[in-house]
Amino acid sequence: MSSRDSLGTDINAIARLHGTFRLRSGQTSTEYFDKYWFESDPMLLRRVAQRMLQLVPGGTEVLAGLELGGVPIATAMSLESGLPAVFVRKAAKEYGTCKAVEGVQIEGRKVVLVEDVITTGGAVADATRLVRSAGAEVAAVVCAIWRGEGKPSISGLPDLAVLPALTATDLI
Repeated sequence: MSSRDSLGTDINAIARLHGTFRLRSGQTSTEYFDKYWFESDPMLLRRVAQRMLQLVPGGTEVLAGLELGGVPIATAMSLESGLPAVFVRKAAKEYGTCKAVEGVQIEGRKVVLVEDVITTGGAVADATRLVRSAGAEVAAVVCAIWRGEGKPSISGLPDLAVLPALTATDLI
């Protein structure tokens, strides 16, 4: 079994829950994939971060973790690589610095977005706009898991590379 298969198996074992769950759609399911289980396990989080770092394009200057699930992964990737991390809110806060992107200066820098799980990419599209409006170049998005259909891509951002460490198939 390859390390890719092993990581998928280990994430599946910890994050796939059985019971009765109400989904965001309002439907009920007997299975639920809880990404926070693998994000809160330090050894598994380190393995995910290491795998994702292998996908980061050369010349990347800053990692940008998306609120909420991308933040722990970006932090772990930053600790592993020495690259600085910033944190992208869903919207600018209305007090203090009133920023949507928190952390080091990103203006004029090459940034890679970091997300946990992407299905359609709506949050990634929103974050891309926020990071670009802060003056950075968004080089790519790296995610732990691509759960969407077909080739990884973000609707409305066809030129943005989506680089998944694992796909839904890797978790079966």
